[in-house]
Amino acid sequence: MDTQLGLAHFWQQGDAVSHVLAILLVLMSIASWSLLLIKLLEQWRLRQALRHALPAFWQASSKQAARQALAARDGSQLLSGIAQQADEAAQAYAGKSGLGLGGELDAGEYLGRTLQQALLQAQARLEQGLTVLASIGATAPFIGLFGTVWGIYHALINLSGHGQMNIDQVAGPVGEALIMTAIGLFVAIPAVLAYNACTRSNRLMLAALEGFAHGLHAYLVAGVRQLPPQAMPGGALQPQSAGKGA
Repeated sequence: MDTQLGLAHFWQQGDAVSHVLAILLVLMSIASWSLLLIKLLEQWRLRQALRHALPAFWQASSKQAARQALAARDGSQLLSGIAQQADEAAQAYAGKSGLGLGGELDAGEYLGRTLQQALLQAQARLEQGLTVLASIGATAPFIGLFGTVWGIYHALINLSGHGQMNIDQVAGPVGEALIMTAIGLFVAIPAVLAYNACTRSNRLMLAALEGFAHGLHAYLVAGVRQLPPQAMPGGALQPQSAGKGA
């Protein structure tokens, strides 16, 4: 039995194409795991902000205190970014001259458009890197399969000049070439699972951000300050509200 079989022997016997494909798969694996860790950290920060920053924001006694509470507890900077853009839009609308093409827009419509743009920016930030994960999950198996086909072809070419061959001489190189397919699947499966998990989590996060934007819109337009039910202490279902000018 030939003991010189395995990854080391496959690498030694491989050509430039096999080496490039193996290095590419390793880089894709590093990229997918790095992106997964980054996305997990981002989502953890946003969850902590939704859990701690939102109640502090809505329970603040003034707009300035609310902005300070949000900035201090929002590690993701998504909630504070939406609130900042909404506040700047409210100040810009309050100081408008009433002239120009947008002079007939009311405050609710103007703030609604601003918040919609802020939500789109937050969505783009949450989805950063997902295209790379999807691409790795879709292409890694085929790269590994191509490496297997190329390795088998290369092995058969090398054995073709040895005259009569037995099954041991063929099975070893073919088995080594199949390692590339296994590597491709090892790279693709975590990337696909990470993409699906991040996509589902992003949908939940965006729903929470939209709820915050709607509450912020009502607060800035009508002066109604409402604490989201899921953020209320004690599990109360009735929203807390404050009058205008709080």
